[in-house]
Amino acid sequence: MLKEFREFALKGNVIDLAVGIIIGAALNKVVQSLVNDIIMPPVGLLVGKVDFSSLFVNLSGNAYETLAEAKKAGAATINFGLFINTIVDFTIMAIVVFLMVRQINRLRREQAPPPATTKECPFCLSKIPLAATRCPQCTSTLECPS
Repeated sequence: MLKEFREFALKGNVIDLAVGIIIGAALNKVVQSLVNDIIMPPVGLLVGKVDFSSLFVNLSGNAYETLAEAKKAGAATINFGLFINTIVDFTIMAIVVFLMVRQINRLRREQAPPPATTKECPFCLSKIPLAATRCPQCTSTLECPS
């Protein structure tokens, strides 16, 4: 059983998947930093010096100045600012993944087809090896390959 597991774990697909997950986690951190540290501050400035991550609706009835205070007090809140940041994170991540898949598909399409190894018999149209001098189906003599 251990041998079977080792064979499974060392297959190319499993290793590729593991590498993809690790790179995806690292990319997620980069995208979160891009959103939180670069994109959202100017957007917040444009809409009136608002820090989206601190926007919340207090459901407890008590007044709290910041989301941190409300969380510290254990108040129930709807954190719609964090939700907005998460939507922007997701959108950027989806665009990055789309662009990567699009590029990979483009590279796959650009690969040249493998060289032909067969040709058609001009008499019976069956597939025969390129070097054949006689068709195995209809036994017609073919021109010598040049």
